[in-house]
This record gives sequence, structure tokens and C-alpha cells, in this order.
Amino acid sequence: MNSNEMEIELTESLVPVEEYLAAGVHIGTQQKNDDMMKFIYRVRGDGLYILDIRETDGRIKTAAQFIAKFNPAEVLVVTSRQYGQYPAKRFAQAIGGMHKVGRFIPGTLTNPNMDGFIEPRLVLVTDPTGDAQAIKEAVQTGIPVVALCDTNNSTKYIDLVIPTNNKGRKALSMVYYLLTREVLKERGITTSLVQEDFEIEL
Repeated sequence: MNSNEMEIELTESLVPVEEYLAAGVHIGTQQKNDDMMKFIYRVRGDGLYILDIRETDGRIKTAAQFIAKFNPAEVLVVTSRQYGQYPAKRFAQAIGGMHKVGRFIPGTLTNPNMDGFIEPRLVLVTDPTGDAQAIKEAVQTGIPVVALCDTNNSTKYIDLVIPTNNKGRKALSMVYYLLTREVLKERGITTSLVQEDFEIEL
């Protein structure tokens, strides 16, 4: 997709629309969940649902403001997705938070007797489908959940949705980079990190 396929103007967007498009942040799946309809811009000829970049941009700003209100050490980022693991770790390290990547061990948030038990105040997940166990435990313990949601995701139990391609390497690095930058900005911290710092080498 080029920028004239998505003829939108973003005033004061976090990055130029072209950069979002180049990272494929807007590329959804061939499935849509009714929960995500309000974030979908259109359906392409090949059946792929396309997310509205304006929604993504606005929700990243909102999520950053929300995340910045928490003690950094009490923010947990979770991802089972391969391409989400590196950018999620970088995000956690940059903001001073916690991360659990790969398989989420049941009981991590609910069993105080378990090794590795933690008590975050906020959970950020990369994909509500793959990270369902973390969401389930957050709900049980009353912890708010922020989630990167693709067109096929259910938003049940999600407190704040960031609509984005949550499967692509470049898309995930872009979203985690922007979240990091904006959370730090909310805290009055400038960073020299760039998107490439969040992108794992193939």
C-alpha cells in the first residue's frame, strides 16, 4: 500500500504516515473480529483488512499517557510472539519495567508461592490470542490490560486497545519504539533510541 491508497492527513502524528505504512502497521489479517470493526479503515481486494492509522497513532499517545502514570517497575510487558520478544524487552528495559517473553507460566500473577511470582500494576500484551493466559490472570487480580490488537483479535477484557499489525517484525518494532518514546516523553525524559533499536536482526 502506498500513501495515496490511504488518503489521510495526520496532524501532529508521532511519525509521518509513510513511516507507518512502510512498517506495515496498518496491515491486518483476512479475518475480522466485530470488536475491531471501529478500527478498520477498509478491506483490500485480496481480502486483507486494513487498520486506520489515525486510530493507531491516537491510541499509542493515549496508551503512553496511561502507562506513564504507573511506577515503571510495576509495568509488565508480555509476549509469546517471536517478533514481539525483542522489541518488548527493549521497551521494558528503556522504561524500567518488567518483561515476560516466550511461554507465560500459569500462576505468574496469581500464585504467590510460585518461583517467578510478580505483582505488576499494569500489563501490556502483544497479542490477546497468544497472551491469553496473562490476560486471564490480570483480570483475576484486577490489573488493567493494554493490548496491541490486530483485526482478528477479541478485545474482551482489554482496557485499552492499540489497533496494529501485531505479527510483523517491522510493525512491532515501530509500535514498541513509539510507545517507549512517548512514555519517556510523558515522564520528561528524552531518548536517543530509534526504531531500528527495537528491530531484531533476521
